[in-house]
Order: sequence, then structure tokens, then C-alpha cells
Amino acid sequence: MPLSYTQNMEDYHLALAFTGQPTGFYIDVGAGHPVADNVSLWFYERGWRGVVAEPQEDLARLYGSLRPDDIVYRGLIGANTGKADFFQVDHLHGFSTTVKNFAESATTFGVDYTATPTAMITLADLCASHAVSTIDFLKIDVEGGEGEVLAGNDWTKYRPKIIVAEAVSPGKGEPMWDSWEPLLLANGYKFRLFDTLNRFYVAEECPELFERLPTERAPWENVTHMYEIGRAPENARHPDHVLASQLARGFWAALPKLDPALVSELLRKGVKNSSDANINWTADRDGLIALGRIACGYDGGQIYKD
Repeated sequence: MPLSYTQNMEDYHLALAFTGQPTGFYIDVGAGHPVADNVSLWFYERGWRGVVAEPQEDLARLYGSLRPDDIVYRGLIGANTGKADFFQVDHLHGFSTTVKNFAESATTFGVDYTATPTAMITLADLCASHAVSTIDFLKIDVEGGEGEVLAGNDWTKYRPKIIVAEAVSPGKGEPMWDSWEPLLLANGYKFRLFDTLNRFYVAEECPELFERLPTERAPWENVTHMYEIGRAPENARHPDHVLASQLARGFWAALPKLDPALVSELLRKGVKNSSDANINWTADRDGLIALGRIACGYDGGQIYKD
């Protein structure tokens, strides 16, 4: 079965609508991580390309490494071009937002947030700056700011064939589409699907897509979900299990040749994400020998054989 990367099968529903279309163009607003919970990755790995807008620097930077063929805009999309406060929620990046009260609500999960003035442009300006013409789908997930994104478009020039927008309040799931749905309907879009999280709209000039997009969420078992495949080295069902196993063996075998500063950094990150902080390693003679012992256990002792 195909692998769905999304929370609620959004990529699968879009794929049903675009059945038989080998390439296309998307705009992903509030793109988040380039893999986990990502709506556009399904299409990227099948040859599509697009523009991803993500204001969180750590996440936006990952696209250059993992999805180099996409265009990345690191900033906000809103009703006006200029600057706006962006409330970045610690650890729970999916709750980061331009709506302060939603950021405050996220603190109930034991996290804090930071307000930072951040560059903002309109959707129309984003399209103009990249000479966008055809938009197969526009996805919007900005934790309560969806209406502001939609308000900044020129609907006579830039008409996504399908729009999928998060339509409920962050964390609570309360309906929020009443404030922005009339704008879409007035500009020639027809509602098609509510998947309990997002609402899907199709441009009236694309009746074939309207018919192929389901009216109800597809059966959950139609796809494999990210949470089902586990960690690549540990689960043979993971699509990258063999690759991860090979990388692990290669990494361990390369330990004696690694820059000690890199090893220290890897250990620091490992301790930070582990309950076992009883690691005291230095790049002295004993430390390097320890790396050799570890590596020997993974390649039969031939640690210097290329």
C-alpha cells in the first residue's frame, strides 16, 4: 500500500483527485517538516515540484537538504506584505502561529513560546515573485491564520485547482471555516470534502477533479501511515530498513576515522535525547580505543579496510 505522510490522509485524497497526472505544481503554506506530517511530499517524490512556505528556520533549512528541487520561502503568508509577530511554540512546532491566543493555549502542554517579528508577504506576491502560473493544489495549515492567507490572494490571476485548508481550531478541533469559506465560494470554488480536520475546495473550472475527489474520508486502511512503520533500523516493514541497516554498519565501521569534534557533538545530542546521561567521553587515547572497540564489533575487526 502507498505510504501516507500526513495526519489525516490529505495526501492520499489529493492523489485520488489527480489520478493519472504524472507531474504538477503545488504551493504548501505552513509546510512544516519536509517529511513528517507533510502534505506535499507524496507528490514531490513522484516528480511534482512547488513552493513551500515555512517561517521556522530549522524546518525551512531542512528542505535544502531533503527536497532541493522545491522553492523555499522562509517567512509568513498573510493578508498584507510587511512584518507580523510569529509565535513559535517550543518543541511542538506544529502549534506555532500568528494568532497569539492559540500559542497561549499550547502552553497547557507544558511548553512556552517566543514572539518574533517575521517577514510576511501575500499569497499573490509569493506567486508573482516566482512567476507562478498553474497551481494544481494549494495547501494551508497555519494554526488559525488560514483566512489571512486566503485574503491575500488575487483570485483572478492565481487559481489553485484544489485548495485544502485546515478548518478547525488548534488543539480543540472547533469549527473555524465560517469566517473564510464565503470568500472561496464567492470566487468560484465549490466545497467537496471535510475530513474532520481540513476542508477541500475545487475550482469550478475543474469539474473532473471535483468528481474524483471523494466526498468522505477514505478508509483508514487504504494506506500505510507513518506511525505504523516505526524506526527504520528496527522495523523490517519500514521502506528504508535495508538502507538504514547498511548506513548503521557503515557508521560504526567509520567511527575510528571520524573527527573527534563530530563524535563529541553526536554524543552531546545523544545524551540530550536519552535518559542515560552517564557518558563521559574525551578524544584521548582511551577514548579513541573505545571507538575502535565499538567499530570492531560491527565489521569483524577490519576497521581500516576500505
